[in-house]
Amino acid sequence: MLTDNLSGKIAVITGANSGIGFEAAKYFSAKGAFVILAVRNESKGQIALESILRENPNAKVNIMKLDLADLKSVRNFAKSFMEKFEFLNLLVNNAGVMIPPYGKTKDGFELQFGSNHLGHFALTGLLLPLLKNTPGSRVVTLSSIAHRGAKLDFDNLDGSKGYKAMKFYGQSKLANLLFAKELDNRFKQHEIESISVACHPGLSNTNLFHFGKGETPAFIKGLMKFITQPAEKGSLPTIYAATEDSLKGGEYIGPDGRGNRKGNPAIEVPASNVYNIETMNRLWSISEEMTDVFYHF
Repeated sequence: MLTDNLSGKIAVITGANSGIGFEAAKYFSAKGAFVILAVRNESKGQIALESILRENPNAKVNIMKLDLADLKSVRNFAKSFMEKFEFLNLLVNNAGVMIPPYGKTKDGFELQFGSNHLGHFALTGLLLPLLKNTPGSRVVTLSSIAHRGAKLDFDNLDGSKGYKAMKFYGQSKLANLLFAKELDNRFKQHEIESISVACHPGLSNTNLFHFGKGETPAFIKGLMKFITQPAEKGSLPTIYAATEDSLKGGEYIGPDGRGNRKGNPAIEVPASNVYNIETMNRLWSISEEMTDVFYHF
């Protein structure tokens, strides 16, 4: 049963200016939540905010700057947020970069692992005091079907020993999935009421999808419509993960169609070897060391 009334709730969505994050922001604000659009590009965030208000003049939305590829920006966001708000009901770790040429974050991490995983790991850890103090709070982290067949190469996380864009994207999305599961494990171990849920949008036609360095050819865009679903549909697993009352934490939500590429949201069971306790603990420790954000439950 999806929660239909989010009045009085505060939600933070990273990358909320477009695609799945934007659709989720529209939904949560329509249900009464106060939604923070945590965005890297504030002018794009303003366009998104105005679009939401045109559709729903009563929506409570605000923009805050957040660059997940810059840990100083992550710390500034968390500090500013905690000065303004005393609780946080929902954190949606949505923003991401997909298959860019080799690059690094401001702190020297490989761009995809640094932005998609480490930025969100640091953000969640810094906001943990508010999440812990908010009964029934929830963290939703977006993974991808690209995690299938991926593995964490702990000896080459920075890509200095070779880089393949898709391989490193899969690695970052596997890290998202393992982080979400391990966060929920630790919530339960410490008897904290918060829960952590992972989800993925299947194949959704958002601005993450591109081919090569230039503009995606028109015929490819036409083809994409047949194999992907629109962002509005792709946002449903995120919305389900964020608002479904029956979820207990630790679930993975994705589309229910063939290959989990399209369809309606449902609980999905990852391959049996995905949740490796040793790997999850190693990822957690390395993430704390790399970000200098240590979780205190």
